Amino acid sequence: MENSFTAVYEKIDDWYIGYVQELPGANVQERTLEEARESLREAIELILISSRELAEHQLSCF
Repeated sequence: MENSFTAVYEKIDDWYIGYVQELPGANVQERTLEEARESLREAIELILISSRELAEHQLSCF
């Protein structure tokens, strides 16, 4: 299963800010656009893994 998200990148002074509109909490700040892209990919992955584990834990409590 493949997910699709909208990544938004903005350059503010010397920093690139990246975030995902559909995924609250997925935001990064890096010096280069490439670093911001990679960090955002990692943030998305970690948020999805964490959310899945939390959901599985909650379901096992029933």
